[in-house]
Amino acid sequence: MIIKESAKVISQTCLGEDIYSIWLETTIANKANPGQFVSLYTKDRSKLLPRPISVCEIHKEENALRLVYRVTGEDTGTKQFSCLAVGDQIEIMGPLGNGFEIEKGVQKKVLLVGGGIGIPPMLALAKELAGKAMVEMMMGYRSELFLTQELEQYGALYFTTDDGSAGIKGHVLQGIKVLNLMPEVIYACGPTPMLKGIKKFALEKNVPCYLSMEEKMACGIGACLACVCPSKEPDDYSQGYTKRICKDGPVFLATEVEI
Repeated sequence: MIIKESAKVISQTCLGEDIYSIWLETTIANKANPGQFVSLYTKDRSKLLPRPISVCEIHKEENALRLVYRVTGEDTGTKQFSCLAVGDQIEIMGPLGNGFEIEKGVQKKVLLVGGGIGIPPMLALAKELAGKAMVEMMMGYRSELFLTQELEQYGALYFTTDDGSAGIKGHVLQGIKVLNLMPEVIYACGPTPMLKGIKKFALEKNVPCYLSMEEKMACGIGACLACVCPSKEPDDYSQGYTKRICKDGPVFLATEVEI
């Protein structure tokens, strides 16, 4: 069930350049799962559309959700979110979309791959899989690291940086090949070029792979068809071969979608 309500800011910190972590008190936490997202609304009525942000951590018993997001400009919704202080209220809707197929990775060697702002949802997934699977993680950063201390609590953490300032120089697929990682299941979230490479790698190795797609969204609930991606199977709403990332995803089996 989708909930729309006013959430209270529990805390907010800056993790690095333009990267912020916010904890919100909301009943949505009781129903949220790794891989899902929420929509946040600004108080600026000139910005009618909400901003979709992936769930980073879930504390169901405390009705708390953690979101980690990047500020994308000075006159944006994310800039307004970064100015919120403890006790402030913000309108929120969720949980939205379909999350990761956790059961597919249980009792297997799994690889979690995150790139950029696709790293935060990997933390919720890593926590869920810890103790149920052998977890390895490959995270790709531009240069500045974030969430590494939290991630390494739940499995073996490796990372790459574009400039080689930390970890392996290059992108995540290069890191996977350098370390010769051979998972039984892959979960990935990040920019489309990264997901393309991970999908190709998974197909070559005949490994089940789940991709969390990133896309600009409008409604967030599947009504506007603004965030569709090509699909291998016909849909039931446009008579075409598409999937709605917000409604049918954002997580898909790699073989379901064309990227």
